[in-house]
Amino acid sequence: MRNRFLLFLVFVGMATIQSKAQVVPVTTEQQLENLSETDESQLENDQYLQELRYFRLHPLNINAATADDWHQFRFVTDLQIQHFLRYRQAFGKFLNVYELQAVPSWDAITLRRILPYITVTNTPDAESLKRRLREGEHTLLARETRVLEDRKGYSSKITNGYRGSPDHVLLRYRYQYKNLLRYGVTADKDAGEAFGKGAQAKGFDFYSFHLFASNIGVVKSLVIGDYSVNMGQGLLQWQALSFKKSADAMAIKRQGAILQPYGSAGEYNFNRGVGATFKKKSFEVTLFGSLKRVSANLVADTIFNDDGVSSFLTSGFHRTPSEAADKSAIQQTSFGGNLTYSRNALRIGINGLAYQFSKGLKAKPEPYNKYEITGKQWSNLSLDYNYTFRNLHFFGEGAMDRRGSKAFINGLLLSANAKVDIALLYRNISPAYRALYGNAFTENTLPENEKGLYTGITIRPMPAWKLDAYADFYSFPWLKFRVDAPSRGQDYLVQATYQPNKQLELYTRFRIGKKAINHDRDSATNWVVVKPRQNWRLHFAYSINPVITVKARTEVVWYNKNGLDPETGFLTFIETGVKPFERISGNVRMQYFETEGFNSRIYAFESDVLYSYSIPAFANKGFRYYINLNYDVTRKLGACLRLAQVIYKDQTSIGSGLEEISGKKRTEVKLQVVYVF
Repeated sequence: MRNRFLLFLVFVGMATIQSKAQVVPVTTEQQLENLSETDESQLENDQYLQELRYFRLHPLNINAATADDWHQFRFVTDLQIQHFLRYRQAFGKFLNVYELQAVPSWDAITLRRILPYITVTNTPDAESLKRRLREGEHTLLARETRVLEDRKGYSSKITNGYRGSPDHVLLRYRYQYKNLLRYGVTADKDAGEAFGKGAQAKGFDFYSFHLFASNIGVVKSLVIGDYSVNMGQGLLQWQALSFKKSADAMAIKRQGAILQPYGSAGEYNFNRGVGATFKKKSFEVTLFGSLKRVSANLVADTIFNDDGVSSFLTSGFHRTPSEAADKSAIQQTSFGGNLTYSRNALRIGINGLAYQFSKGLKAKPEPYNKYEITGKQWSNLSLDYNYTFRNLHFFGEGAMDRRGSKAFINGLLLSANAKVDIALLYRNISPAYRALYGNAFTENTLPENEKGLYTGITIRPMPAWKLDAYADFYSFPWLKFRVDAPSRGQDYLVQATYQPNKQLELYTRFRIGKKAINHDRDSATNWVVVKPRQNWRLHFAYSINPVITVKARTEVVWYNKNGLDPETGFLTFIETGVKPFERISGNVRMQYFETEGFNSRIYAFESDVLYSYSIPAFANKGFRYYINLNYDVTRKLGACLRLAQVIYKDQTSIGSGLEEISGKKRTEVKLQVVYVF
């Protein structure tokens, strides 16, 4: 009872503390929620949050900003970037950031989102090697996360249980001078993984290193160590964080540099080796090579006495003996390149890559796996383009894989007038097309087996108002997992946003999705049925003054409303706080949720410690709260503490398998220390 009383006092006391650790744009929160809902997993790529934090401390000089610089902000479209570059070329350098209001297609809401990350400087400094090496920012980060309740996998009675402690530990060092020089080291141990023994005999389970430099004569970029490769519109490969459908109806194009350094803790979606981009006049040439070990499930071939790979392990977990046995099971060699020609408003690129595996890929013999990659080799080729004509921006990519299967994506962004923008995107991807690290703007997670037409519109009737809407019609010509027949689907969204100033943002959203899935009742035959999902959300955020802020949300979900086994879900929260002292800040959220099952689950973005975020899925009935506390020990040293707990009603256990907790509570504690110098 005493412990509960103390917890209550802390909870009430923290109800007036707001975190200053990091500010994530509302549109980005929604895009991350959509990714989690689609993949049903927590993303480990925090590179984007690192970039946003860096630009808040070191704003981008828009008088020297290139298209690649702008691409680092996911909420600025390529059409806006092209208009910005043309405006600067025609009228010269900016005297004030508020001059962006005169640039076509730059609306007031976009300006408010970008203002914290930009500045104006008319006398650029000479970027000497000495400045790059001495005037950058060093960051040391140490983070530990632990679930306090006992989980089944840690019991000594479990034969194939976890072999390590329940602590998740992350250590990271990073140096950055603008986008001209970056290097860093990352070490990560997931909860349940051993440290210094067994499969983790070298200490941490995962180590990563990168060195990145740019604008060195004809060398536009050079990367050594771990890096991501991003080509075209993602039909071949796109490893950096990218979004799909969201309330930002115009954000349909993949945009970013081909080579980017990788400093996150995810253990799968990156390259390890060397890459470089060379630029001479209108031509750019990118070459890269990678050699790394990949965790995978192996299956025995009794006929040829050889193991094959049934699937890659993307989670990065090596906690149990069986998971540890799959660690670094095969060697993956990859190499490729890009040749780009750019002139005025036209850009054309040719992309190619190839893979070599130490063991052959052998998909499970299921009908939906008919076209999966097999053998020890794979390759892809593509041609991508973009062209801007006045208020029209065209883009697309056509790709072909090793077997000759084809995939196409074509889109356009149109600024119809000062108040209306329109987006169109058509994709036609063969059921047989495969790309190992593909990530295009599709309904499927991977670009395969899909035809679709997306139409989006953004209307700004008044400076403080914005209306986003889209309709997406798609079909899957071949079978999918849990969909045993060709199928179709539709997705619709309408969102109205009101943001009269920096202090207030209010939006309401309604979304309808109609997607086919196998009938889940007992039957001799699986037939496909359409189960619609409807979602309504009202979100409110208000800064009462520079000290106090309040955020609230209510959301309702209807799943298969008029069909068999309908479900309804409901979630509401309030998040509030202040910064009472110069060195202390924090925030607290109180949340209630109630759903009739997992199909009506609701995802909600949660504030977290610096460079981190969480997007849990809430199902059944319960209460959720979290507290974030930040203390700046000095100007260079800061500490963050997070306590998050979910309390379910009418449940005797949480989770399943080795993650099962006996009881109705799950409590997570996170401690992080950051030193910047």
